Amino acid sequence: MVADAERYFIERMMWDDVAQRLNAGADVILPIGAAAKQHGFHLPLNTDRIQAEWLAAKLAGQIDALIWPTVVYGYYPAFVEYAGSSSLSAATFETTVYEIAGEILGAGCRTLFVLNTGISTLAPIERALARLDTGKLMHLRIHDGSRYRRAAAQLAEQYHGGHADELETSLMLALAPDLVDMSRAEASPALKHEAPGRLTPSDPHSPNYSRSGSYGDPTRATRAKGEVLLTAMLDDLSEMVLTSIAERSTPSGSVRSVVR
Repeated sequence: MVADAERYFIERMMWDDVAQRLNAGADVILPIGAAAKQHGFHLPLNTDRIQAEWLAAKLAGQIDALIWPTVVYGYYPAFVEYAGSSSLSAATFETTVYEIAGEILGAGCRTLFVLNTGISTLAPIERALARLDTGKLMHLRIHDGSRYRRAAAQLAEQYHGGHADELETSLMLALAPDLVDMSRAEASPALKHEAPGRLTPSDPHSPNYSRSGSYGDPTRATRAKGEVLLTAMLDDLSEMVLTSIAERSTPSGSVRSVVR
């Protein structure tokens, strides 16, 4: 966890302190990151949560925001054949995000930043937020920024990837190296073709077969790559957040929609 980040997480605060901060116009960050989602033989099931909370703490330190408890269950259908992995239905997850975000907005925050570490979660979150006050919302997608995409394209050596792969493993080597067991990292088989659907550890004839659960080649990961990727990702997110804050302070006093 980021040093001195305790004061941003409301689960470690008293309710009247939270109320005082909200009444003073605090922004809120809602991290979304799985805690029960397989990440190969070499990464823990809470990999997404670790990333979400680290990034949230960094952003909160920049804008003095409050951090709501992480949404650790979501829509992750690709991984349910692997022990420990849990997935809500898309509809249930969408409703969960809608209700939590609605409660936060109702409590009086200035802007709610929904920090999403997933991919299958993108569409349900978009639908949930579209039903709320879009002038006070921003969906932060951690892999979408131009700096991160550029860094990923320059650093990646793997031929395919997307989950517990070279890039994600590199990020975790920079964030939490003690939780990464590189001796167990295992690449998924070379793909004959891309195929939609869930990964499987049990059917070697499936185009989505992965014994370990990785999709890509985590054996190519390094901490040095992770540090570059993490800096790029944080710079992208910081720019999105600070731009939205600047936009709400325009001379006209208008507030632009910040759902992106």
